Amino acid sequence: MYIDIRTHMQAKPGDDHHQEFMRTIAGLWPLAKGSLSQVRRPCMRKQCRACAEGRKHPAFIFTYREEGRLRCLYVRPELVPTLRQAIANGRKMEKRLTQLGQEMVVRHRQEFAGKS
Repeated sequence: MYIDIRTHMQAKPGDDHHQEFMRTIAGLWPLAKGSLSQVRRPCMRKQCRACAEGRKHPAFIFTYREEGRLRCLYVRPELVPTLRQAIANGRKMEKRLTQLGQEMVVRHRQEFAGKS
């Protein structure tokens, strides 16, 4: 998968924020936004012992938002560790994006104060 990220702000000479951001992204692959939950579901077999005893069967569900609506997908067990890491990386990425926004506003205020 190829990701092309473009910013609206032009990098200034000596501004290393863009390169730092790109290094951060490279170190956070895979990325996902959402949550992973383990649920217990009944199966379709009529004579299932686990379902008859109320234990049911474990399943994993990935929950995410799409166009403002909550969506869910079943996740195969072999994908669970990778998806957990992707969600953790996505949270780190969101935190970093928030920090970058705050830093941008502070830098802009400092530049504006210097021009007055």
